[in-house]
Amino acid sequence: QVQLVESGGGLVQAGGSLRLSCAASGRTLSSYSMAWFRQAPGKEREFVGIIRWSGGYTYYADSVKGRFTISRDNAKNTVYLQMNSLKPEDTAVYYCAAANRRWMPDKYDYWGQGTQVTVSS
Repeated sequence: QVQLVESGGGLVQAGGSLRLSCAASGRTLSSYSMAWFRQAPGKEREFVGIIRWSGGYTYYADSVKGRFTISRDNAKNTVYLQMNSLKPEDTAVYYCAAANRRWMPDKYDYWGQGTQVTVSS
């Protein structure tokens, strides 16, 4: 069993930056692809990006490409989402998710509880 805990959310002005963390306990994340999703009020959950379990390969949604960066520190069992040039439309609850040795899966094995990001205009 893996427990995922997101942190780092908050209120930021448009154009600002935030770095979210997703810390895991229970098992090492080194064999998991790690993804970030977000869900704004009244909207469906949206894929943000993903990092492969090995090789550091990443893929991003067009809406965040060039502004957001996912990285991982397997020694700390933590994945990060660096968000730059934030826009009001980035306001959402952000979730991390883990998939064991699968790339862009339909379903994820574990989810965090989410962290709120609010971008003011």
